[in-house]
Amino acid sequence: MKKIRDAQTIIGMLEGGELAQALSGDITETLTKLKDLSDTMGRKAKVKGKVTLTLDFEVEAGSVNVQAGIDTKVPKAPRGSSFYWITDDGSLSTEHPQQTDMFSGPRSAAERQ
Repeated sequence: MKKIRDAQTIIGMLEGGELAQALSGDITETLTKLKDLSDTMGRKAKVKGKVTLTLDFEVEAGSVNVQAGIDTKVPKAPRGSSFYWITDDGSLSTEHPQQTDMFSGPRSAAERQ
């Protein structure tokens, strides 16, 4: 009777070895996404992600069924923001609604004096 007690061996055997391969792929993909996010956010930015392996065990009559799941979490890429003023009627404006335009249009030289 061969006894299997090592977690690495058990994970490597699950799903005929496909689980370990999928887990490795998800880890690499998560790290790649985190690096890309970190690169776009700046040198000192901290970006966190997570890869979770879940093993569900169901024991019946001396046998065990193992159901595995892999979950990954990576933050969404930050988006830029845009600044506008809001007018009394709820419209957006690129100019402050309470300030008048000092240079509202062309004037003749006589008007400038």
